[in-house]
Order: sequence, then structure tokens, then C-alpha cells
Amino acid sequence: MYSCYPPLKVNEVYTLPVGGGHQLYVEESGNPDGIPAVVIHSGPGGFSESIHRRLFDPERYRIILFDQRGCGQSTPLASLEHNTTADLLSDLEVIRNTLNIDRWLIAGGGWGSLLALLYAQKYPNRIRALLLWSIFLGRKEDIDWFFSEGTRRIFPDYWEAFVAPIPEVDRNRLLEAYYQRLTGNDDLMRRAAAKAWGAWEGRSTTLEPQQKRIDHFTEPSHANTLARISCHYFRQNCFLKNNEVLTQAGILADIPGKIIHGRYDMVCLLENAWELHKAWPESELKIIRDAGHAITEPAIIDAIVHSTKELLEVS
Repeated sequence: MYSCYPPLKVNEVYTLPVGGGHQLYVEESGNPDGIPAVVIHSGPGGFSESIHRRLFDPERYRIILFDQRGCGQSTPLASLEHNTTADLLSDLEVIRNTLNIDRWLIAGGGWGSLLALLYAQKYPNRIRALLLWSIFLGRKEDIDWFFSEGTRRIFPDYWEAFVAPIPEVDRNRLLEAYYQRLTGNDDLMRRAAAKAWGAWEGRSTTLEPQQKRIDHFTEPSHANTLARISCHYFRQNCFLKNNEVLTQAGILADIPGKIIHGRYDMVCLLENAWELHKAWPESELKIIRDAGHAITEPAIIDAIVHSTKELLEVS
């Protein structure tokens, strides 16, 4: 089984202004003359992590990580202004042009897989290949699965803790109720809501419980950013037309792609990856029998690293 490459240093760090008062954190590592590969982190509201750069052979790839608007080391932190899906896609073009890249490999999981697909459909000539895991298609049914009638049936104990900050009368409009608390002036209410949101995500993402991951998701600053930005996007249906990715799947026809999905992913159903693969038959689908949603699961890492090796052969 493959594991991550050893830790490696960052070669360059950039701060890129992208409009609307936002500045993005961007970093490069690996071989400056290697195959350009950018990782789009999960979320909305996540951030780039060292594990992302360790998925690629640093002698063969030019590895690019960045934090999306309002996330991680990008500023202003947790900002919802000028923060839409269209903005994030435009930011990728700013990064590509700034780094003088013609075509690159796009990698991403969860929310990152959705952004990668949308970017590829908008700029197909800029794509060398797609490497996607834990597929999220951004449809209303995908949002409802995690925040309404799906995942809660698998984890009723986790769900009860998730909805606890919301009065019962408001639980039929859960995202709106959370949004009011996460953007309100009551600091204690905001912190409680953010922690409950982070715990729900952290607990639901792995096949086996990972306390370190739960602690990561409930750390106050990260929980606040994750909850605010996620709620902002999901209450707006990700600023997309419903089923936008699959209806435009034909644009991907000439793009090589690998899809990796855990069979027991309770955040994003395997059905998402299956439907994407059927709509994009040129892709290769790897169903991971002993994994859930998280990139930290060993079998997911194994499949991703194996795929980055295979994609070295793509011209």
C-alpha cells in the first residue's frame, strides 16, 4: 500500500490579490520544472495542508497549493463578501497566469472535486488531467443528504449533537438558522454553532473514528471559518444551477481523469462518483472498499498516490 511522500519544504510563497479585498495564499514545492499540479482543498471553508503536497512525487511534479477566499492563510479570514463559486474559479485562472502555467493537472476532493470539475468545464484547454476523490456534485440533493434526510440516519447520535444549538422550531430550516447564528453578534452563540458544525463534519467523514480529525475540525478558528463559509455556500446551493456538472459532462470528453471514492462515504454518496463516471466514460473509477470520505484514510491515500504515479504518463 502506498503512503504519502516524505515531508518536503515549500520553495516559494505568494500573496495574490484577486479583487474584492481578498488576497490568496499560494505556495509551490517539488520540482520547479516538473509537471504542474494544483490541489483544490475541501470545504467550503477548509484550507491547504501538508498532506496535499505529499501526494505527488516531488522530483517529477511542480506542486501548487492555495487557500481559497477567506480560508487558511488567505485574507480576510472567514469573509463572505465577494465569495462565490464564480469568484473561486476566476481565482484559479489568476494563479495559473501568475505562475505562467499553460496546462496543469487539477486535483481535489469533496468540495475541491466540484471546483475542479467546474473549472475543467469552463477552461478545458487548460487541463492536463483531473484527479478527483470523494465526489461532491453540488446538487440540492447532495446538500440535503448531509444536512437533512441522509447522513443523520447513519449517525443519529452525531446528528443530535449537531442540531442541539438550534431550537426545534427552526430545525426545518436548519441552514438558515445556522447562518443567522454564525453571522450574528452573539459571540457565545456563534462559537457554539461553529463547534457543533465542525464536530458534525469531523465525526462523519471517516470510516473509523479519528479523534485527531475531530479535534482539527472543532479547533475554534478553523470551526468558525469552516462553518461560516460552508453555510454561506450551501444555503445558496453553491451558487450553481441544479445538476450543472452532469449536464455539462460532455465537455470533459477529451480530458483524462481518475475518480476515487470510498464505498462507505457518508458525506458524499458513492452514487455521485458512479453517475459522474457514467457521464464521463473516459474517466477511470476506483471504488475503495474500506474507506469513507476523508483524505486521511489510508486506502484513499494509497489510491491517490498510485494515481499521481500513473498520471505522470499523461502528455
